Amino acid sequence: MSATNQATAHALERNKIPALDRAMAVFAELEQRPEGMRIRDLVTALGLPRTTVYRILNSLELHQMVRRDAAGSYTLGPRLLTLASRVVSENTHADLRALAQPHLHRLAQATGQSAKLSVVDGDNALVIATATGVPGLSLSVAPGQRIPLHAGAAGKVLMAHMPIPLLDQMLAGGMATYTSHTIASEAGLRAECAQIRARGWAEDLGEFTPNIEAYAAPVTDHSGVTLAALSCPFLSGIDTVQREAFRNAVITTAGAISADLPPPRL
Repeated sequence: MSATNQATAHALERNKIPALDRAMAVFAELEQRPEGMRIRDLVTALGLPRTTVYRILNSLELHQMVRRDAAGSYTLGPRLLTLASRVVSENTHADLRALAQPHLHRLAQATGQSAKLSVVDGDNALVIATATGVPGLSLSVAPGQRIPLHAGAAGKVLMAHMPIPLLDQMLAGGMATYTSHTIASEAGLRAECAQIRARGWAEDLGEFTPNIEAYAAPVTDHSGVTLAALSCPFLSGIDTVQREAFRNAVITTAGAISADLPPPRL
């Protein structure tokens, strides 16, 4: 190890937070035991006092980082899946927003409509990058906007490709209805997600806001994992030819962004 690396390692060791280290030790144990562990098992494995383990688990459960079943066993929680779905592989060294921005601008110029890139943020699709279409004719979009996952084209793309346990938990909680077109039933959303996975794109028929529709397609890494959703919202009333042109442009652009992501380093 070089002198620089040794100094860095020593600095990290001096500035650790013991409580976080113990929480990470809990994660490490649960990672190895997908069937779950009771408190007594963790106490034995970690060599920590029962009260310490209990408090760690309570805090982690509060933040949905672990989950406790009716029998008292703890497993890794759904919040970890949400966080994992937001991670771009370290090996890609990619800033997804910066990489996608030129594509968003080209899509907006080609269609005249605004374009946006969204990722999962809890139960919402969070817009992280945008490009504005023709002023006065296109819809206003901005980074930071959130739309419930089940009530928009981008959100449904992200739902359709999220880990099944996370999707199950989300659907079990019930879904709000925003317009007459919102798909709010569990059966309806499962069918919609299956259709999106099969055809490779999603549409919004005015499911969150009346008269605002959209097409969306997944942006994937080289292993096929969906990192984000590209979408193009527009006002209802356009003809079939324009709709097909918008849809094809979204699918093509999402594919171009995916192709531009650098492959993992070997």
